[in-house]
Amino acid sequence: MTDGLQRGELCYPELGNSSCRGLTRPRSEAVLLYVLLSCVSVLTVSLNLLVIISISHFKQLHAPTHLLLLSLAISDLLVGLLVMPVETIRLVETCWLMGDVVCALSYIVGFSLTSASVGNMVLISIDRYTAICFPLHYASIITRGRVEVCVCLCWACSVLYNGLILKDHLRQPDKHKSCQGECLVVIDYVSGTIDLVVTFIGPCSVIFVLYARVFVAAVSQARALRARGVRVTAKNSERKAARTLGVVILVFLMSFCPYYYPSLAGQDISNDASSWAAVSWLLYFNSCLNPLIYAFFYPWFRKAIKHILTMEILEKGSSQANIL
Repeated sequence: MTDGLQRGELCYPELGNSSCRGLTRPRSEAVLLYVLLSCVSVLTVSLNLLVIISISHFKQLHAPTHLLLLSLAISDLLVGLLVMPVETIRLVETCWLMGDVVCALSYIVGFSLTSASVGNMVLISIDRYTAICFPLHYASIITRGRVEVCVCLCWACSVLYNGLILKDHLRQPDKHKSCQGECLVVIDYVSGTIDLVVTFIGPCSVIFVLYARVFVAAVSQARALRARGVRVTAKNSERKAARTLGVVILVFLMSFCPYYYPSLAGQDISNDASSWAAVSWLLYFNSCLNPLIYAFFYPWFRKAIKHILTMEILEKGSSQANIL
């Protein structure tokens, strides 16, 4: 009986001591986790798919600003479609049975999509900063061609950068593995520190500084309008700008701080840590929150959802509808 139980706990019973050993989750717990995390994945895909359909269908949304939102939605949709299902299996099951190559690729894809999402957030903050602080020059500075180039560079750099960070893991996916049935990735302190600066401190600083400038510009514009007798208060503008700034910074910090804590503490980043599941899912959950922050705050998105859910987009000429 004891031997049978031990063999049942091995990832590959026929390999004996070279196979990983783990405790199987109770069936009820496994089913609950699968249902809960699958719902998060479906919600992430659905929300970002609504953004993609809206921007792709309606002609009024083919502006440079909306192209950035489209790129962000695509990266977040792929996180929900490709990364979250794999991470669900990794969390629920005690053994990794999909091989070393898939193990290595899963991390490269996940990290690349997350980096692309962060890069798109930075581009969106630059776009909003230019629109509010330099409204007269916005059309000449932010052109569709320049935005397309920036988006392509964002995606290319994300893939290249994460490929370099994880090149050793891709070259030797079993380097840190101690037994068969384990998918382990370790990012050393040096690479983790570089990643901390490039993917967290740098983008967070840019977003914070630019939105702070937007806040100051919004207050100044409100005061100028009030001085001319226009019925608008600086207090209302302050609240709106502060709310947007607060939501963006708070969600970004809450999603990324736990993941980068080991680097801040001078440690290696490893998925073997007991807190890895919660930390990684919090990081990926940011892809579910992004469409809420960057899309649901816009009235045009609510109108677009109404057109989509009522199937009005199937009508002839619906792409010309006025939703702005």
